[in-house]
Amino acid sequence: MSVGLVYDPIYLGHETGDHVENGLRVERTMELLSTSKLTRQLVPIAPEPAAMEDLLRVHSAQHVARVDRSASGGGGWLDGDTMTSPGSYEAALYAAGGVARATEEVIKGDVESAFALVRPPGHHATRTDAMGFCLFNNVAIAARVAVQKHGLERVLIVDFDVHHGNGTQDIFYADAQVVYVSTHQYPLYPGTGRVEEAGVAGGRDHTVNIPLPPWSGDREYLLAFEQIVVPVARRFQPQIILVSAGYDAHWADNISSMQVTMGGYARMATILKQLATELCQGRLVFALEGGYHLQALAHSVKATIEVLLGLPAGADDPLGPPPHGGSAIDIGPLLQRILTTHDL
Repeated sequence: MSVGLVYDPIYLGHETGDHVENGLRVERTMELLSTSKLTRQLVPIAPEPAAMEDLLRVHSAQHVARVDRSASGGGGWLDGDTMTSPGSYEAALYAAGGVARATEEVIKGDVESAFALVRPPGHHATRTDAMGFCLFNNVAIAARVAVQKHGLERVLIVDFDVHHGNGTQDIFYADAQVVYVSTHQYPLYPGTGRVEEAGVAGGRDHTVNIPLPPWSGDREYLLAFEQIVVPVARRFQPQIILVSAGYDAHWADNISSMQVTMGGYARMATILKQLATELCQGRLVFALEGGYHLQALAHSVKATIEVLLGLPAGADDPLGPPPHGGSAIDIGPLLQRILTTHDL
């Protein structure tokens, strides 16, 4: 099976200094993929800058111009969390374009699946605003390209970043052709992602939120995948699955309180791969979102790619389980509420 990899040093041009979302995230990950010789088994996919027409499938012209103006003016803060530098606009164009290119390669069958190791991330970016470290909504742009440019009718987006992808939800909240499913810690930034946020009009029941309580770990995430993500996917019958792959629910990542391990991410990736094989000819694209503990991020991405390649994954976890062993949380009532809300 062929697996594509999108990466380019241009992503380092989004210079953020000691901001938690910085270039070391993708540099260290690429170093691990190279030293473990995984890159030799991957098909390189050269990113291209997103075309303006593709950006405008998702974002307002004013938003695109604001990001460009901020970067070309030397950089600055677009909100309290989100900054630009002189190279940020170009990096953001190549991040959005890289995910779209990976999606197109998978749709054409040039590769079966792909991982887009891009930054800046995207799932908080709304139609009109940058926020939460995100400039353009990379996965949302790829989904719209898949539908409007390549004629797909059903795109499933699964988001396992620890934060709710409010931008992706807002963009597709009334969209009948995209189902958005999110597992996230709740409450946590940005404060959205309640079960009751389920879509409107033609998008009713096409937004499925799984707001997990703090300290949830592998057990809780896998229950959510098995009891919610799998039946949602089977009901929708997607033609491609796009994944907003944030690794910040790892127990070692201090941006959240979650307790996921590298092995947990590998099992989530395995479920998604099985769904893609069952439902959409294996069409599956992962795009990097969060993940700020450099070692946890690099090894979790590596495990995900091993799953895509059909290799044993998760055997060399340098961090292991949470030091306190974690604790089982009863999420049964939450899952039942979601099942009832969406008539699953």
